[in-house]
Amino acid sequence: MSQASKSLTSKMSTFILALVIVTLALSFSALILAFDTYNRGDQTIATYLALIGVIGLASSIYVIFQAQKRAKNLKIKDLPIVTTIECRKCGFKNVRNFERGDYVLKELEPCEKCKDTNKMITAIYRKVDQKEKSSPF
Repeated sequence: MSQASKSLTSKMSTFILALVIVTLALSFSALILAFDTYNRGDQTIATYLALIGVIGLASSIYVIFQAQKRAKNLKIKDLPIVTTIECRKCGFKNVRNFERGDYVLKELEPCEKCKDTNKMITAIYRKVDQKEKSSPF
């Protein structure tokens, strides 16, 4: 599979790609039949077949370009994940970026404030921007 067809299939769904390929094949068949029918002398049917072929080709090309444009505009954001660390005794709270190996109720080093008990991870969550939090109404 060539690089161009790989990038096209990765940007379009399989169903849409199959529909476009079938439409292209039928359009080319209609154009070939139009040429053959015109050579036999039936210009009315040849005109209709040519019209069907051209419309099919145009719609297939339009769908391909629209799918590429949509895939280009589709971007996945990195989700900032944070970890909340609290001291069970004094209530000291610290929020930091998530690190591999973090899990809720994991005990960490002793608290900097009270130096008596170990801190514990109490929450791991995705940080949501205020602009993302919009009312559904």
